Amino acid sequence: MNTRRCERTGCPERLGARHAHNARFCSTRCRVAAHRARRTVPAELTSRPRWVRRTAAKVPVTVGGSVASSTDSSTWSTYRAAARSSAGGGLGFVLDGDGVVCLDLDHALDDQGAPLPWAQRLLDAAAGSWVEVSVSGRGLHIWGYGELPRGRRIAVDGGGSVELYGDGRYIAVTGRTFGGTPRRLGDLSGVIAALL
Repeated sequence: MNTRRCERTGCPERLGARHAHNARFCSTRCRVAAHRARRTVPAELTSRPRWVRRTAAKVPVTVGGSVASSTDSSTWSTYRAAARSSAGGGLGFVLDGDGVVCLDLDHALDDQGAPLPWAQRLLDAAAGSWVEVSVSGRGLHIWGYGELPRGRRIAVDGGGSVELYGDGRYIAVTGRTFGGTPRRLGDLSGVIAALL
C-alpha cells in the first residue's frame, strides 16, 4: 500500500490495493467531488468550440494528440470532445479576440493558498468574474470580457505581475474555482483600463 496525499483534500490516506499506483484520491467520494469540481467551467467558455488539450509542459495538442495551434481553428474542438480526450495532461482554452479575456496572475497565492495583497486588490476589482487556480497551484486566472488587442505583461505595485491575453493565445484551464467566485464571466474593462 502507498501512503500518498489526496489531490482534493490533501489528507495522507492510505490508498488500498484496489487503487492503481498512480491513484489521485483517497476515496470514491473525493474522486467524484473532484470530477464535479472540474465541471465548474462557465458556460460562456464551454459553449465555444475553442478547446485544446495540453501537455504537462503546457504545449497545446489536439484531442487526437497532434500539436495544436492557438491561431489555427482546425486544431480546436468542443469542450465535450476535449474533456473526453485522454491526450496530454489537461485542458486549454483558445482566446481568439471575440472579447473573452484572461488575466493571468503569476505567484499570486501564499503557501497557505491565500491571495497576496497585490492579487487581492485585483480580485476585489474583478468581483463578479470567474477565477480559477492555475496549474502550478500558486497562480490565478481571472476570466471575463474586455478589449485586449494584444497580450501584455505588466508589473503590479506590491511585487506581482499580470499577463493580459485576449487573442492568439491559449490558457491552460484547471476548472479549480477559487473561493466563492461566480461561475460566469464578468466585465473586466475597468480592471484592464486600470492596469494599462
